Amino acid sequence: MIGGRRPRSLQGRKVGDRRVRVERPHTAFFRYTGEGQLVAKQAASLPHTPVGRALARVRGIVVGRPLSIHEEITERLPKKKALAIFSSDPISSSAYASEEILRVLVLAGAGALFLSLPISAFIAFMLAVVSTSYRQIGYAYPSGGGAYAVARANLPGLFALIAAGSLLVDYVMTVAVSTASAVEQLISAFPGIHDWRIEIGIASIALITLGNMRGLRESGNIFALPTYLFLGSALAMIGIGLYRIVVLGEGAPPPTPLPGAPDPLQPLTLLLLIRAFASGSVALTGTEAIANGVPAFKPPEPKNAATTLTAVAILLGILFLGISFIAFSYGLGPVDEPVVRTVISQVAAIAFGDSSIGFYLFQVFTALLLFLAANTSYNAFPRLAAILARDGYLPRQFSFRGDRLAFTSGIVILSLVSIVLLVVFEGQTTALIPLYSVGVFISFTISQSGMVRHWLEERRKGVAGWHWRLAINGFGALLTGFVFIVVLIAKAPSSLLVAVIIPVLVLMMVFIHRQYRASAAKLDVRPDGVLPSPRREERVIVPVPGINRAVVHAVNVGRSIAADVRAVLVSDEPAEAAALRQRWERQMPDIPLVVVESPYRALVGPLLAYLDVLDTAWPPEKEAPITFVVIPEYVARSWWERLLYNQSAKRLRAALLGRPHTVVVAVPYRRDDGDPEPGAARPPTAAAVGGDGGAPRP
Repeated sequence: MIGGRRPRSLQGRKVGDRRVRVERPHTAFFRYTGEGQLVAKQAASLPHTPVGRALARVRGIVVGRPLSIHEEITERLPKKKALAIFSSDPISSSAYASEEILRVLVLAGAGALFLSLPISAFIAFMLAVVSTSYRQIGYAYPSGGGAYAVARANLPGLFALIAAGSLLVDYVMTVAVSTASAVEQLISAFPGIHDWRIEIGIASIALITLGNMRGLRESGNIFALPTYLFLGSALAMIGIGLYRIVVLGEGAPPPTPLPGAPDPLQPLTLLLLIRAFASGSVALTGTEAIANGVPAFKPPEPKNAATTLTAVAILLGILFLGISFIAFSYGLGPVDEPVVRTVISQVAAIAFGDSSIGFYLFQVFTALLLFLAANTSYNAFPRLAAILARDGYLPRQFSFRGDRLAFTSGIVILSLVSIVLLVVFEGQTTALIPLYSVGVFISFTISQSGMVRHWLEERRKGVAGWHWRLAINGFGALLTGFVFIVVLIAKAPSSLLVAVIIPVLVLMMVFIHRQYRASAAKLDVRPDGVLPSPRREERVIVPVPGINRAVVHAVNVGRSIAADVRAVLVSDEPAEAAALRQRWERQMPDIPLVVVESPYRALVGPLLAYLDVLDTAWPPEKEAPITFVVIPEYVARSWWERLLYNQSAKRLRAALLGRPHTVVVAVPYRRDDGDPEPGAARPPTAAAVGGDGGAPRP
């Protein structure tokens, strides 16, 4: 066969005519691309068993047909779909960021609520600085990774791991907080579902997981409509509210008593203002996700990502400032008793009318957006985990893609951890918020600091425009570093939990990296050396339960490996062992049989001890041989039959793996459908089991 082609000479119609048919048996499964090189088709990956084919059909219905790596470009996102996927996290924070500011200010009474406007304005200014900084990261590092990629290229390695750990924590918190807040929005409109808040949250995470398992383009199709419905209705709500306030002159003072206000009131101190600012800073979360996911965009990736990031920042600023202004003008605040009423739901009631169709539709759109806000993390977390896995800081399974080119392991882990958080904190947004935004401000600070170093290096290369770029990133680093300290202190002691989790993640990544480096050093082969043929002697041990076709097949395989082949029987029945020895010497006289009696009825232990004895008896002046343990296995036809066979073989394989100078060879045997029963008459020319004629069939 040459290149998968097998020429075959055929007789023509006339005497002496010959024609050649070129058979290509590989074409059903492979595409021939060159000498010794084949490309597998989808048929090569299809399961061969009925159960496997049935599961593949179910997976195809649920997740979709498998995609080739050559179809990856079709999974890239245009700006419209990218806006829907990547904006859901930052834009959704407008649904609760203003409320978190007011929750702190109400502690000082109604007179402190006016401070929500300057606090919101300063947070919007920070949003402009951070988004501008991350535009530059997208252009400078278009391969993705965000803060981790920047720190890895410009800062000591520890900073890159801190940035990665903080981002991983932030993405998990985004899923948990967004889901909990979405359920609260639904409870504001439908109070009767309060007791089902945990179940609704878990179901929503499961649906988002399924959507992302279908791939980027599919998730964009699923999640685009709810995002744009929320944006349209929220902008309409703000427009109506501003018209009623500015043009019609409407407004209202805060109610008396003020919901959530303590008795007595707390003094309006600098610490209280810092706490309010720290709570509202959650509005910035999700801004970094676009820089992390630049490879998900269609070409030109950096330009499309930068355009999308700018659009997201503008929309978030409008929504955040608009909701804060309307809430202040009407004296609104969060209401927890007797029924939960979020601030944004009260703004919607003013704009559309309480209990109106518009109000209920807006609450549904808001809940959908908050549910889908987790989708930003589902695009950023698996991609960052895959980059870390390729760099050797996470298990390599995180870098493997599923049938739909999605990083399946990262998606599943993100879902599981988020569900655990949702259950532990009973789905309460207020309880989860203190853990939020700490990690993201760590990554903000590290990424901006790394970009300062990057522009200093670019200055030496004579790159134009490095001055103002350096100024933007330097100011961003100082600003976000200050905010990180503020958030860490203001949200203590809950925020300190994140400050403990991130170092634990960093230590775990360092440990994994050291393990991979150590194993790579052990497996490394010098590229300039000529690899010699093996010098060590080889021997074969075949554990046998008796004489059957699987055993004969395994013995024949052992003969093809080495000349020194011996069978070992571990038995607790001396009489049966003696009878087997007589039969063995009659049917396979050239293969010695060693009988190991086991009065304590153990199988694995005596066999391992026998191997140890062989190693000890080997001449010390000679290099230790390689021992091949050839284990015969019978492959059952049905899945339920597999429970009845090979259990001892599995235990033996598990015990032998990792043994020095030992190679475990599993030899499966499956009787063909047309095979006659053992002992039946066969033609004299029949080959032995294993196809090499080395021994007669039993």
